[in-house]
Amino acid sequence: MLYLRARAGVKVTAVAWRERIRNSDVLANHKNTLKAHKQDLVRRARNRGMRTRLRRALKSLRAAIEQGNTDEARSALSGTVSLIDKMSAKGIIHDNTAARYKSRLAKRIASAAGAN
Repeated sequence: MLYLRARAGVKVTAVAWRERIRNSDVLANHKNTLKAHKQDLVRRARNRGMRTRLRRALKSLRAAIEQGNTDEARSALSGTVSLIDKMSAKGIIHDNTAARYKSRLAKRIASAAGAN
């Protein structure tokens, strides 16, 4: 499969796209299917970046909770919850998954604060 990285400010000409697609294992023969494939590649790269951003935020928040930095965790919680809501709205994660993440994070912070 053809994997491209979407970079800001970089424009790829139609000829370059056709060459990349022609040299890949894409079975599309029509202009509209080539365009759909191109859109899929861009969307996949964008979604992958956003999903990575979400995972990093969750990982750093969980690490702060594990280390016992409840003040740092509480301040990071609002930003992480906002990011979770954005990803849910964009369809990167399911709505129920977003609710589960937020619930479990709040629960962890509350239990960590109670333990201290």
